Amino acid sequence: MLTPVTSSNLAAVGYDALSQTLYIEFKTPSLYAFYDVPEYVWSGLMGAGSLGKATERYFHGQIRDNYRYHRLR
Repeated sequence: MLTPVTSSNLAAVGYDALSQTLYIEFKTPSLYAFYDVPEYVWSGLMGAGSLGKATERYFHGQIRDNYRYHRLR
């Protein structure tokens, strides 16, 4: 299940703790899966969500170039 977030580019975020897969839906719309993401990274992203642009900064600084990913749609 994806949870909406406050961001100019990200629409929603989901996380599967068992597989450590982070799902991010962008407003374009497109959906990506990021693999081997620790739960604390997902928590950090969700915590940044209440701060608007902080969500996007967190994604770019902590996730985008640090984990394998695949575009799902």
